[in-house]
Amino acid sequence: MSADTGFWRRCSSCKKEIGFQATHWVCSVSTCNRKRTGLVFCSTSCWDAHLPTMNHREAWAEERRSPTREAWAREQAEETAPRAPAAPAAAPKPVPRSEPARILVRPAAAVRAPEPPQDILVVVSKLKAYVRARSGMNTADAVAEVLSDRLRRLCDEAIRRAGAEGRKTVLERDF
Repeated sequence: MSADTGFWRRCSSCKKEIGFQATHWVCSVSTCNRKRTGLVFCSTSCWDAHLPTMNHREAWAEERRSPTREAWAREQAEETAPRAPAAPAAAPKPVPRSEPARILVRPAAAVRAPEPPQDILVVVSKLKAYVRARSGMNTADAVAEVLSDRLRRLCDEAIRRAGAEGRKTVLERDF
């Protein structure tokens, strides 16, 4: 919109002209207030008309005042002004080396793996349902921790077997 027209913008709903320094309403939802969207309304009833289309969960109309003709002209001039291209970044100069770069490799045994989390490894509800279906008995909550510890030991042994065979995948035969 050019600053030389007699109004600032048009209502996004009814297309009525909104003048300079006039009261208008905007939607409180951020997607309606983005620069590209920029919805403005001449009245709260026009704002209310956009709600069914936008399907907002919670929104309200915020009262605003449009800019002066001069402020709007400055804003438009800033947007249309050609921007100077950014200076190309200078490529970093290679550092001359008298000897080849070295790569330090630690032996696998020296690298300490972080301690695995001690979470519960079984689905407790499924465990309790299985015990009840098989025996009609209840299962204590502490059983899940004990079972997870045993499962960890089984997994550690399977990991050791897979590693001894030079594999990086634990297979069913490792158990």
